[in-house]
Amino acid sequence: MENQYYPKKVEELAQRYWETHKTFKAIEDPNKEKYYCLSMFPYPSGNLHVGHVRNYTIGDVLSRFQRMQGKNVLQPIGWDAFGLPAENAALERKIPPAKWTYQNITHMKQQFKQIGLGYDWDREIATCRPEYYRWEQWLFIKLYEKGLVYKKKSIVNWDPVDQTVLANEQVISGRGWRSGALVERREIPQWFFKITAYADELLKSLDTLTEWPESVCTMQRNWIGRSKGICADFDVKDRTESIEIFTTCPDTLCGVTYLALAPEHPLSIEMAEKDPVLAEFLKECKNVKVAEAEIATLEKKGIDTGLKAINPINNDSVPIWVANYVLGEYGSGAVMGVPAHDDRDYEFAKKYQLSIKQVLEPLEEDESIVDLSKAAFTGKGRLINSGPYNGLNFEQAFNTFVKVLQDKNKGRSEIHFRLRDWGVSRQRYWGTPIPMIHCPSCGTVPVPEKDLPVLLPEEIHFEGVGSPLKKMPEFYETTCPICSEKAERETDTFDTFMESSWYYARFACPDQNQKMFDERVNYWLPVDQYIGGIEHAILHLLYARFFHKAMRDLGLLKSDEPFTRLLTQGMVLKDGAKMSKSKGNTVDPKNLIETYGADTLRLFLMFAAHPELSLEWSDSGVEGAFRFLKRLWTRTFEHIDGKRQSPKIPEINKENFTEIQKSMRRLCHETIRKATDDVGRRHTFNTAIAAMMELMNALGKFAVETEIDYAIAQETLESVILMLSPIAPHMTHALWNALGYSGAIVDAPWPVIDKSALITETLDMVIQVNGKVRAQITVPIKADEETLKQLALNHENVKRHIQGKTVRKVIVVPTKLINVVVA
Repeated sequence: MENQYYPKKVEELAQRYWETHKTFKAIEDPNKEKYYCLSMFPYPSGNLHVGHVRNYTIGDVLSRFQRMQGKNVLQPIGWDAFGLPAENAALERKIPPAKWTYQNITHMKQQFKQIGLGYDWDREIATCRPEYYRWEQWLFIKLYEKGLVYKKKSIVNWDPVDQTVLANEQVISGRGWRSGALVERREIPQWFFKITAYADELLKSLDTLTEWPESVCTMQRNWIGRSKGICADFDVKDRTESIEIFTTCPDTLCGVTYLALAPEHPLSIEMAEKDPVLAEFLKECKNVKVAEAEIATLEKKGIDTGLKAINPINNDSVPIWVANYVLGEYGSGAVMGVPAHDDRDYEFAKKYQLSIKQVLEPLEEDESIVDLSKAAFTGKGRLINSGPYNGLNFEQAFNTFVKVLQDKNKGRSEIHFRLRDWGVSRQRYWGTPIPMIHCPSCGTVPVPEKDLPVLLPEEIHFEGVGSPLKKMPEFYETTCPICSEKAERETDTFDTFMESSWYYARFACPDQNQKMFDERVNYWLPVDQYIGGIEHAILHLLYARFFHKAMRDLGLLKSDEPFTRLLTQGMVLKDGAKMSKSKGNTVDPKNLIETYGADTLRLFLMFAAHPELSLEWSDSGVEGAFRFLKRLWTRTFEHIDGKRQSPKIPEINKENFTEIQKSMRRLCHETIRKATDDVGRRHTFNTAIAAMMELMNALGKFAVETEIDYAIAQETLESVILMLSPIAPHMTHALWNALGYSGAIVDAPWPVIDKSALITETLDMVIQVNGKVRAQITVPIKADEETLKQLALNHENVKRHIQGKTVRKVIVVPTKLINVVVA
């Protein structure tokens, strides 16, 4: 062992050992408890930032810790490789997206290895590889056959220049983020997963996820949004059809003063053919984004169709409007306007001077003041101005109106969900081809299983306007698998959330070429610990849960949920802001590793904050972590340089220990106890590291003069090095062997707590005089109450505060305090 700590040399040796010995290769063993730890796989952008390093180090620390607990650990990694960023990079660099992606994968893989992440690289997957997406196409077809996939026209944000659908986040001030063109609200055919078929189970099984953050479960519950309400049919006056509405506030049915239709509603389109003003309004609505959040803040606009609807409860005749705040994708594309009891409807009615009819009054216990000249009353109440229904509360009105509607054959009670089916079509190139064929005679049919995968051509000329697949006859021209006539392949590709919705399961058997999964999937799943950012709390996690349940129902796996425990790590901040290239406040891990070593970076990131909290970057904090590692190295060198041959602790008669020796051992094993709980259960690595630092400080003051002292120092160093090994694996790999062990520390068990070392013969107690702390004393743990009272009364500082006063009583709270009451 060298007397100086050289991180680069130490880390290269450790990494070479792990690679040579395939240390982290996971093999199924039914005789061992498994532990599957997974961090959300990265997009191969080319360069890691310290936020990446933090996320993946958390998973590595937990994996290494559980390995030391004797578990069979799987920690895999792969690449979420499809997506729009690769297309943008291809445009900028004038190279195919595939080439850019594979280059980045090679580079980032080397970066991961430099950080010392203990991955089973034999299980590496890249979602852009045919051997991966083949099974995604196969699963899509199986779910299509099961009725969980369908195609329909859907309203989307359409960029007429780039000829692609845009996410709401890609529409800026009504224009495409890249082309600058005015975005249209267009109806185009899209493929959908029927995720709503699992809405109830997705909601109910959140209750089983007891080791997920409650905030994430709450977000998912809100997103799924189960609500009980009433569907009511409003007949259109002087016409044969009716308009269906769904409401969760049926107690306000008598307060309906208008109906509002979505611009895409069939009746809106029909009326626009006769009304140029309405036609122009529908055209204007095409430039409105389709997100609910955008609609909520939108200036409410509408056009009266001139038609009237009949309220099925009280037979009132109300006008039918077309409004820009109604979404055709939600429910029936029509809503009832109750301006007296809904803020949005109130705003619309005030603008267009529509009737506002109050039908609810506050309950006695509700102190709300109703002033409809200023605002709607949106609380629960008792019915008024509702004819024979006056006086009913919400539940009574609900049940009464359901019966009235059923008797008239004009409605029913229904459970609705806010959740909508998942549209997975993307008019982009760099993604998994959708395995469907369009035949003029047979309609849309799946690609035969024997013809999978439908390969995405990788050598293409990418112009960035529209998908190259639409311009490649060699891709889309094919024959119908049913009638053998000319047909065309689907040129849309999958939403990239598809690949990330099942990758965790493929890691169980990535070398399986004959089927999607084999029996190994049930050995490893569910994932025991999943780690990733809170920004994925809703969509990614919800889609993965849906996929898991759908795959279960296909008989592909047996568990009900994909992830048992979830940790959402915080961001890394610099100068109070999230690190980003655009802000110029990123920190390059490469430079840090070259200067201080990967172990220093890992130690700082685990020490600076609780994993779930944001971490403020600190150059001085990094330097402090480096100093600690150097002190540990130096202390170990000094220890072994003594070349003292001492017995192991178990061989020593502990009854001969001095109080100082007992105290040193007690602190060591208290630290083991704390670190075991902090790392294994609480995941508070920062407090575990702080305890190790305190232990090393105590060891620095501990004089090594005898063989017993040396043995205690050896035990303490071994314990610190073992506990630190998941966090700083390279240095501890070297120090473990320096302490005389022939095997690698990665195969060593976590230190065991010696309960006898925790036993203490004394304890500290506080002495109070009339409730105010006046002293602290160390007393024998077996001292009786009378002895404790005398020790307190004889303490010099206590004597000073009771001098000249009468002691009324002395109260002893065992193991905690003694309170002297005087007057």
